[in-house]
Amino acid sequence: MDILAHGLWTAAAAKAVNKKAKKPLNVWTTTFWGIFPDLFAFGIPFLWMFYNLSTGSVSLADLPHLGRDLEPVPFTNLAPLQLASSLYNISHSLVVFSAVFGLLFIINRKPVWELLGWLLHILIDIPTHSYKFFPTPILWPISSYKFLYGFSWGQEWFQIINYSALVLVYLWLWQSKKKNRVRGF
Repeated sequence: MDILAHGLWTAAAAKAVNKKAKKPLNVWTTTFWGIFPDLFAFGIPFLWMFYNLSTGSVSLADLPHLGRDLEPVPFTNLAPLQLASSLYNISHSLVVFSAVFGLLFIINRKPVWELLGWLLHILIDIPTHSYKFFPTPILWPISSYKFLYGFSWGQEWFQIINYSALVLVYLWLWQSKKKNRVRGF
């Protein structure tokens, strides 16, 4: 799924949880963790490519081009894609997420619930990535298993459904907030 949709879904989930939670989640922090896996995986390679473009050491023709179904087209300089792939393994692993969540639990002596935005990101990516384009390595580094039968989130039909669902969810959140104000909550 694209990073904007990840952020919107995570914020919506945090807002929905806050309707019932005694101790509300920080929506902004939860949203950050919801986009963190993609920022981590693609931010550094993007900055590397931008730097090389600006210094003239790489031309636009050397950069990867994504086809209609988001499959990478080969290009001469594979370093950014190899780096992105390695970082993607780290940031999209349930094993790594669990280790970080557990470590922070031990350090803080309580769970950092906002980190569940990261977990939501991984769970959303499992079915929305095909094996052809960044399949989600949920058990890395223990196993190289990747979900084989996902579909590309970049397909037009999915984008329409996804953003329509987001509009409905945000309308529901807005409407329920409006009702609570009227009732005096």
